Amino acid sequence: MDMPARIESDAPGGDVAAGDGQRGFLGKLGARMGKRGAAPANLDTREALLLVRNYEESRRGWFWSTDASGRLTYITDAVARLIGRQGAGELLGTPFTDLFLPADSNGERQRTLPFLLTRQSKFDDLPLRAAADGEPRWWAVSGRPHFTPGGSFAGYRGSGMDITAQRQSAEDASRLALYDSLTGLANRFNISRKLDTTLAAFAQQQRSCAIMLLDLDRFKQVNDTLGHPAGDALLKQVAERLLKIVGDKEMVSRLGGDEFQIILPDQEDRGKLGDTAADIIASLSQPYSVEGSRCIIGASVGVAIAPFDGQTSDDLVRNADLALYAAKGSGRGRFRFYSSDLHQAAEDRRVLEEDLRDALARGEMQLAYQPVVNAKSNMVTGVEALVRWNHSERGMISPAMFIPIAEEANLIWQLGEWVLRKACEDAMRWPGDMRVAVNVSPIQFANEDLPKIVASALATTGLSPDRLELEITESVFLGDSTETARMFKALKGLGVRLALDDFGTGYSSLGYLQSAPFDKIKIDQSFVRGATEPGSRNGAIIAAIVALAEALEMETTAEGIESLDQLELVRKLSVSHVQGYVYSQPVANAELLEHAEAGSWTIKPSGPAKQRNGRFQMFRKVGAIHDNHRYNVVIRNLSTTGAFIEGILDVPIGTRFVIDFGEGQLVTATVRRSMKHQQGVQFEQTMVSDGNGGLCTRHRVSPYLIAAATQQTAANLALPSFTTTTDWKAA
Repeated sequence: MDMPARIESDAPGGDVAAGDGQRGFLGKLGARMGKRGAAPANLDTREALLLVRNYEESRRGWFWSTDASGRLTYITDAVARLIGRQGAGELLGTPFTDLFLPADSNGERQRTLPFLLTRQSKFDDLPLRAAADGEPRWWAVSGRPHFTPGGSFAGYRGSGMDITAQRQSAEDASRLALYDSLTGLANRFNISRKLDTTLAAFAQQQRSCAIMLLDLDRFKQVNDTLGHPAGDALLKQVAERLLKIVGDKEMVSRLGGDEFQIILPDQEDRGKLGDTAADIIASLSQPYSVEGSRCIIGASVGVAIAPFDGQTSDDLVRNADLALYAAKGSGRGRFRFYSSDLHQAAEDRRVLEEDLRDALARGEMQLAYQPVVNAKSNMVTGVEALVRWNHSERGMISPAMFIPIAEEANLIWQLGEWVLRKACEDAMRWPGDMRVAVNVSPIQFANEDLPKIVASALATTGLSPDRLELEITESVFLGDSTETARMFKALKGLGVRLALDDFGTGYSSLGYLQSAPFDKIKIDQSFVRGATEPGSRNGAIIAAIVALAEALEMETTAEGIESLDQLELVRKLSVSHVQGYVYSQPVANAELLEHAEAGSWTIKPSGPAKQRNGRFQMFRKVGAIHDNHRYNVVIRNLSTTGAFIEGILDVPIGTRFVIDFGEGQLVTATVRRSMKHQQGVQFEQTMVSDGNGGLCTRHRVSPYLIAAATQQTAANLALPSFTTTTDWKAA
């Protein structure tokens, strides 16, 4: 818009000289209009001036002019006030460019203004940001140079328009394209682009980068129970907790629904990554307060690391997703690192789901019973029913594998009902009054038909209600809803006993213990296993739980007792009952009957004197490398600090090996015991949890190093040679 220039050219007498105070061209034009005897043409000029002033007062636009040196000779008064001046007079004589922020603050377009003014070029709708405090303000500025009758440059005349709203709208639209509108985190498109650029840059620099995929456990129950607004509020709190742990907002994204992704540049230490994943799971599993309701969810995490697990974003995300799937399949509330065997595991899981649908009909399900023993008398007072799957082709399959499958495939209700009825049926044949405990999953607990099924099982078998104990986890207190209270009342009305299972695993609250009618608290084995270690506070926690239970007139059972020192500790802490291998592994119903028919069943505790580092029995083929030679050996058991291997004959004590676990996992080990073809080796660096109850090396040999090594000659290889030799006799 260059209306002032048009007005000046139409006015009699030619151009109005600039630099005459704030009057400028509009001021002098008004003075001319006031002269007596003005020509009729001045009426048009007067009308034009009134229109200009009316336009300025509407604040839809503004005008400006400068002298030849670029200093203001006129500016709309309202604009001066918008940028913090008392009026336009304060700005007259100042450089026009001072109205805007420095060029290097606002990108390339703003840098063109001084250039255009110097070149005396016209410009239209140039977006410029005002040099004002407070909220940012943007203008679209236009200008035209004007000249004296002699052709000399006299300055600029122009106009401006406030485009702050349009600019903000465009920025909001851009933000919506890159960020999640609910949580403010990066969205799927944004994080995918960021991962692509990060991996491309890191590949050239031979740097590592980890990603984590998160999926919330039991989030659907929040939506179903409390509604979608509560679910949205919960997702916001989840985002806040993630940011507290990760720190960098740009590296955390919500992919959609209850799925999140985190990028962790320059991370490949699986010990630290495992700690981070565990911290995330622990944080997200703490109770939430949403719209006056208490909510409890959980999280599962899959981890993949470039370049070990993939060098492109597609490969890395796919493998992290596979690890997440495995973590959820292992019981949820866990993390899992990617490994190549997960591809086969996923296929096995699909086949197992198909087989599981027919397992009950084929009679492949069985129950085993683990004794629950009085800690003082060593007398068995009850048993816990544990379901086993004896697959017709694959043999015994761990419940840790098929129970999550049953939950995802909506088979848990059918399986749980069978376990309940079978346990009651078996218990009726036991002499005496020994109790049987049956686990009730949160999915079963949420079904309003559960009391009917329990009542039917008791009526059909004739079992006394007080001999049936239902073990319920804290996750049923998802919303502290009235439905939960009604379910407890209905179950307790049947006369059965209720036990709070896995107490202390992250969902604990003293509030629900005041109202829920539990008869027993089962202390989670994670507290027991670390209780005898020096400096552990677990003993104090167990003592507090026991005191709480006694105050509420509840029994206590310590789970997972395996060593005699653990048993001695829980006895000193007055735990009333014990369950674990120190007394007995789960036994078949036939064996249980033999003990029960003999009268009171008393078990003498036995086991290792002290708690040891967890050892994993296995049959795993690995490589043992010594002096450029590789031997094929088998690991029989594995702990964080060492392993028991066999396959090489008469190895001297003190010999050092590099154990190759595959996929870049190398660990230096020293032979500490040697017995013919068997050796006990100690690791130079401890192994770390793989998130699935197993172990892995903290670091891996980078594919970049392996690629570089393969380009060298055999004499200069940075990695050991894998040729076979007869330094020792292969077994």
